Amino acid sequence: MVIQVKRLVEEATLPTRGSSAAAGYDLHACLPDGDVAIPPNKTVKIGTGLAFALPQGYFGAIFARSGLACKQGIRPANCVGVGDADYRGEYIVALHNDSDRVFTVHHGDRIAQLVILPFLPAEFTEVSSLDETERGAGGFGSTGR
Repeated sequence: MVIQVKRLVEEATLPTRGSSAAAGYDLHACLPDGDVAIPPNKTVKIGTGLAFALPQGYFGAIFARSGLACKQGIRPANCVGVGDADYRGEYIVALHNDSDRVFTVHHGDRIAQLVILPFLPAEFTEVSSLDETERGAGGFGSTGR
């Protein structure tokens, strides 16, 4: 699959992969004007300087980088971002600092990972009842695990 990507800022870094089998493509901070500090328990939007044209039937899921989240307490504020196939603006990652110390983002830092995923378009039909299942309306923790 070929994904069209446009640099909106000359200094932007194209997505990279950590290994040939990696599902996620690292998104890099585009901060040519200088570092950005994220205070504890705050969220700051960090641009990538990139726009994408994803194929119809796919979307870009923006996930945390596991090392950044587990070791530094830095994750996307919305947990998983969604870049729709028809969106042509800059991919911006709202990074949240869950730690108790200031975290500094530098130009070129890997801040999130982009995974290209297919989706199924759906049509919703309102009904007056749903088919019965063994679980029924049992919610959180209802299966005993």
